Amino acid sequence: MKSVKKCCFNTTRTVAMGFLLIIIIGTCLLMLPVSSASREATPMIDAMFTTVTSVCVTGLVTVTTASHWSLFGHAVILVLIQLGGLGVICCGMALLMLLKKRISLRERMLVQESYGVNTYLGTGDIKRIVRGTFIIEGIGAFFYGLRFIPDFGWIRGTWYSVFHSVSAFCNAGLDIIGDSSLIPYKTDIIVNLTTIFLIVTGGVGFVVWWDIVGVIRTARQRKKYKNMLFGKLTLHSKLALATTAILIVVGAVLIFVFEYSNKATLGNERLGGKVIMSFFQSVTTRTAGFLTILQENVTDATYLITIVLMFIGGSPMGTAGGIKTTTLAMVVMCVVSVVRGKKDVEAFNRKIATEDVRTGLTVISVSAIILAIGIILLTIIEPFSLKEIVFESVSAIATVGLGAGMTPYLSTAGKFILIVLMYIGRIGPITMATAFSVKRSATMDGVELAEKKILIG
Repeated sequence: MKSVKKCCFNTTRTVAMGFLLIIIIGTCLLMLPVSSASREATPMIDAMFTTVTSVCVTGLVTVTTASHWSLFGHAVILVLIQLGGLGVICCGMALLMLLKKRISLRERMLVQESYGVNTYLGTGDIKRIVRGTFIIEGIGAFFYGLRFIPDFGWIRGTWYSVFHSVSAFCNAGLDIIGDSSLIPYKTDIIVNLTTIFLIVTGGVGFVVWWDIVGVIRTARQRKKYKNMLFGKLTLHSKLALATTAILIVVGAVLIFVFEYSNKATLGNERLGGKVIMSFFQSVTTRTAGFLTILQENVTDATYLITIVLMFIGGSPMGTAGGIKTTTLAMVVMCVVSVVRGKKDVEAFNRKIATEDVRTGLTVISVSAIILAIGIILLTIIEPFSLKEIVFESVSAIATVGLGAGMTPYLSTAGKFILIVLMYIGRIGPITMATAFSVKRSATMDGVELAEKKILIG
């Protein structure tokens, strides 16, 4: 048992240090004069912030991505986004496979820990992750090209299509069109639906992909589709898909209602435009960061809804951040079980493991504590309102990228606080705590303490 715990401890530290190494390299590259459009060296804090927001697939920026960086800088940012979306460790394993190197059991454990799954990921799993990612990004680039190529020409339009497809699938939210994100395409059906498809596909997680494909393949082989699709999915996939669908629909409906008459957002749009913009806002808050509505113009009710959706985020083993949809579903089921007087936490006629319940509650608690610390520090050193600070802080730790216009005007200390929040949000609060915690004494292992009850509620 000792060897296993030691290996797991080293694994989490390797995941955390792997992201740090990429951040250092990316910062050095973006500080080079060739990386900026003006051919002047970018200040270290802005280069570091851009690197972190790229590799942590967040989207908050201190300089305008489209105008500040050169083609070389954009290429560096694109590579960082892809590394962050796939996972630094997984990309390293994919490189070893291309070089025909043998992947050891320890290296498979690194990939397993970086994605937070319960089984070792083999060579075939890594190939499926990489292949599936490139296929979906290719599909997204094709549909973006239907709009961007006519607007910007073949070369520029193709580059824009590829960049935004990778950024959307990886839930990064960085764009190179201009300083207004996708607002010029706020009611464009092709751009909106393509972006929504990429965000949701990347956000639900690789495990859900495999499960869906496997169930469909089995149904086709048996030629039985009734009760063979959703009903045959794993509990994880059911919770991820159901929670994602509910959050998107409920979020869109609430945003539609709250912004319907707001002339600064949806008020001047036709009914169809209001609907598509409401759904886009609901989806992009799930850690994507693209925007078709200026966040500082929304009503207070939408502001609150956006913060809640950002904090929840996407699903495990995906490109999104947040506390994850399955964690939210688990907490809701836990509350329902307590109210109904049930001993176990149940969902879809299955019992959720007690260990998963404890882990989920820990994720929420640690995330909330780290977020609170970040908010308190920013309120001390920055002159902005609490409303703006809370929004930007949640956006950072949930790796969303939506902002209320505060980030470019932060002090160096304020930018560094957001950098730390983005980093913790990307690698996960549990991984962060485990990676840099002090090893527990072996004398306490296996000791069962006396049980005592306390008053709750």
